[in-house]
Amino acid sequence: MSIAQEKTAELVTKFGGDVKNSGKTESQIAIISERITNLTEHFKTHKKDHHGRRGLLRLVSTRRSLLDYLKRKDASRYEAVIKALGIRK
Repeated sequence: MSIAQEKTAELVTKFGGDVKNSGKTESQIAIISERITNLTEHFKTHKKDHHGRRGLLRLVSTRRSLLDYLKRKDASRYEAVIKALGIRK
């Protein structure tokens, strides 16, 4: 499931600092997290959508890789993203 262009721009502005800074790691993590949330809601009503579930697992893996990279490079930015998105409990 894709997300609206306005929502993407909002997330990029919040985490990247500028609308055009969508390549920043924090922006990418925020966008992927939003897509994961949308897909999770989708699977509550479409339990047998196994092809879509494969895409969800791929997104989760990509987000995990980006989070690992960010933790290696700058732990304070990692903590800030985790707290802002509410990913870890």
